[in-house]
Amino acid sequence: MRIPSSLLTLVALVLAACGTNPVTGKREVQFISAAEEVQIGEKNYGPTRQSEGGDFTVLPELTNYVNSVGQKLAAVADRKLPYEFVVLNSSVPNAWALPGGKIAINRGLLTELDTEAELAAVLGHEIVHAAARHGAKAQERATIMQAGMQVAQIGAVVGGVDANLTNLMLQGAGAGAQMVQMKYGRDQELEADRYGMKYMKAAGYDPTGAVTLQETFVRLSGEGAKQKSWLDGLFASHPPSMERVEANRKSVAEFGAGGEIGADAYATRLKPLLDIKPAYDKYDAAMAAAGKGDLGQARKLAGEAAKLVPQEGRFPQLLGEIALAEKKPKEAISYYQKAIQLNPGYFGSYLGGGVAQYRAGDKAKAEQWLTQSAKLLPTAPAAYFLGNVARDKGDTQGALKLYQAAATSRSDIGQNAAAELVRLDLPQHPGKYLATAPQLAQNGRLMLVIENRAALPLSDIQVTPVMVDASGNIVRQANPVGIRQVLKPGERAAVDAGVGAVSQQNLPAIRFRVDTAKVAQD
Repeated sequence: MRIPSSLLTLVALVLAACGTNPVTGKREVQFISAAEEVQIGEKNYGPTRQSEGGDFTVLPELTNYVNSVGQKLAAVADRKLPYEFVVLNSSVPNAWALPGGKIAINRGLLTELDTEAELAAVLGHEIVHAAARHGAKAQERATIMQAGMQVAQIGAVVGGVDANLTNLMLQGAGAGAQMVQMKYGRDQELEADRYGMKYMKAAGYDPTGAVTLQETFVRLSGEGAKQKSWLDGLFASHPPSMERVEANRKSVAEFGAGGEIGADAYATRLKPLLDIKPAYDKYDAAMAAAGKGDLGQARKLAGEAAKLVPQEGRFPQLLGEIALAEKKPKEAISYYQKAIQLNPGYFGSYLGGGVAQYRAGDKAKAEQWLTQSAKLLPTAPAAYFLGNVARDKGDTQGALKLYQAAATSRSDIGQNAAAELVRLDLPQHPGKYLATAPQLAQNGRLMLVIENRAALPLSDIQVTPVMVDASGNIVRQANPVGIRQVLKPGERAAVDAGVGAVSQQNLPAIRFRVDTAKVAQD
């Protein structure tokens, strides 16, 4: 039996990429170097923080506290990395780590913890995910699977399969979010628990905090009232189980109980956050009301939240979004200006404000705010409205590039961008949006089969039948064929090409040149 060369290449790559895990000491495949891990984390940390709620700036001392606990654990970790710890402005209870030691915890998880030891258990767990290369391993597994399946997928790729799963984030900005949402395997979770407890003990914390933490998580996983938020957050990527509780108890017996619990210290540090939590509860309720279309209730709750915590930029941002939904762009702008003033480092206020400025007619300010939004987090809406600005200024090439970027999003905004792309590009390149093929009718006459591959209905189509030589040069052409009917997106039609007595032998030499087409009027 002959072994495929692709398989031999894959085996050689795997053998060449073997290394030792810096935490467990086990041999494993390592395609991604330590320097590449750090680079991945540094590249994705900013955009991922933006996409997961943005930094929590109202209480900067809270991030300082979390970072101090995290750095104690990082100092005793088996692997030295440029560890960073931030608190994100999200009520969803979650924590995550990117390769290279870039770690975040949501304020929504902090309010569910009771002690500093439990916080250390969360952060130690995430440190292990980074130190033990769990995120890097997921990418390496994808590399191996891709290489192993390459031969089998050639037919599918040639057949035109489009596996584009891009969401609103563009230009690779969603890569970090995909890593954050990745579900770790059972062995990795147990590994992160065990070594995280080892780090807790070495840093002076009581590892029983990891037991009480998991017991709380198991309890919450069964509570219907909180199930949705937890399933959207930590439990999606870090599923709790009694198996993990029992494993943690065994680890306590191994490492020894005792050490800092820090209940009073944690309560003191968390009190400012717990004091303002009612405002964020109102904000979450306002978001839910807005999602149901009850803008009046959403406005009321967002206004109450803003009065409770006037330094939080997310509250006026929501009021701006409500005003924008009510088609009041000038009113929305004032809210967005306030939000930007309070938190100039968050993309969402610039994005919403840029849309409001565009709709209010200030395209210069719209371009400024949308550009800043895209710098913080490249998104399809920013690209689409920047495309509109470029189009309105007569910058056709700039608009085309921006629409192309936005059109990769599988969303309503992506569809709108694809439509604008057609409107701009169709006059110059009608052949890009209409597929043609020759076909012989039973009476021997030449038929033109034409399909609309644009995102919009097309009409007033003119096509010229041509005959080409072996080099593709036109040697003869017939009279143009006019197609007056409207072709909807994806629709196909067969039209008499006005040419008779064509032989089957000559059919491969016949082409159709698309001369003109227009977007059909509504």
